[in-house]
Amino acid sequence: MSNKEQLCQYKLMASRDTLEVIQGKWRIPIIISLTYGNKRFGEIQRDIADISPKMLSQELKSLEMNKIIKRTLHDTMPVTTEYSLTPLGLSMNNLLDEMLKWGIHFRNEVVGKK
Repeated sequence: MSNKEQLCQYKLMASRDTLEVIQGKWRIPIIISLTYGNKRFGEIQRDIADISPKMLSQELKSLEMNKIIKRTLHDTMPVTTEYSLTPLGLSMNNLLDEMLKWGIHFRNEVVGKK
């Protein structure tokens, strides 16, 4: 296998890894919500009005498993749970910025021209 083919395979694997973590309708909105600070479950749900509690719970667990977010339990009465981005999650800022720029460009080019 040539260097060019090896590089292609390496990039294809990296792209699949990225998509595995951010795939789906809800993960990017959850991450964006948490870029504005640590939040409790209900606060995230208010930010993303059309997500069901069950789906939010599932997606938070997946993001936590992939070390994108951290779940912290606070010893209060009742116990409160807070979610925050990990350093790995915070490292997605440039990716998110570029995705949002492209999304605006796409919306202007395709969606806005109907």
